[in-house]
Amino acid sequence: MSVGNETQSGKKVLLAAPRGYCAGVDRAVETVERALDKYGTPVYVRKEIVHNRYVVDTLAKRGAIFVDETTQVPEGAHVVFSAHGVSPAVRGEADNLSLQTLDATCPLVTKVHNEVKRFARDGYTILFIGHRGHEEVEGTMGEAPDATHLVDGPAGVDELPDFDPDAKLIWLSQTTLSVDETMEIVNKLHERYPQLENPPSDDICYATQNRQSAVKAIAPQCDLLIVVGSQNSSNSKRLREVGVEAGATAGYLIDYANQIEDEWLEGVTTVGVTSGASVPEILVEDVLETLARHGFTEVDTVQTATEKLVFGLPREIRPPNRAKR
Repeated sequence: MSVGNETQSGKKVLLAAPRGYCAGVDRAVETVERALDKYGTPVYVRKEIVHNRYVVDTLAKRGAIFVDETTQVPEGAHVVFSAHGVSPAVRGEADNLSLQTLDATCPLVTKVHNEVKRFARDGYTILFIGHRGHEEVEGTMGEAPDATHLVDGPAGVDELPDFDPDAKLIWLSQTTLSVDETMEIVNKLHERYPQLENPPSDDICYATQNRQSAVKAIAPQCDLLIVVGSQNSSNSKRLREVGVEAGATAGYLIDYANQIEDEWLEGVTTVGVTSGASVPEILVEDVLETLARHGFTEVDTVQTATEKLVFGLPREIRPPNRAKR
């Protein structure tokens, strides 16, 4: 569809869909909002609730206090665990401080935590594909640290030890990776370890895959790809990489519309726009308004999937069930 008046210059925007908030992010952000409504300020949040500067700043203005470690939370206070999940060690710290915890971990991340526990219990060594230092990786591997080995990128395969040929091996992955790069790593792992088993289901979340597919659909037509998202957002960074690999002439990752530089638009006729899974739509709207001021008033939405998944809120803050009449 088109928004605004078509231009004589031929300048246009291809707007990828799906984009923006996924069900897990929506649940996590609402968890903090409802906790503030129910308990008042302050409500503490361990790490960034989601990796987006605007979201974190907005919640901080409402009274959320973001901390790096659970031990920074006063004894007995309310604390929210971020969408990226935490390790059992972190939960133990919270128990020791008698903290009132609200778990905003994305259910799809929880699924991978449960897989790690199950396969470790069954005697497997787990080759976990993910980015070193990412909170999701630290939390997931923390479920069975003695049974997991991190594989960070294709080069990470070469850093793994030589396992016994009879060793039970299985790979799992972070939920926000590039689908294509992950499969490249998996193929390399299979070449090195013929006995390696595949997990029962893909760990990369539906939203990550859908957003990457949408970018691939528009990228070959784009002189410029703008991805709205923060630099510490794994899925947002992957969107830019996927778009450039799929054919976009240039690609940039930005938090806000005012970061668009005039020189990026020189000689450009088609701009692709998308946003990471932790990005509210208001930031995309600001980008479209900025592009319109530069003559990009024709906006064509390219829809490759429809998302209807909704996750329930943590039990502690769910609205009460209304009595049936």
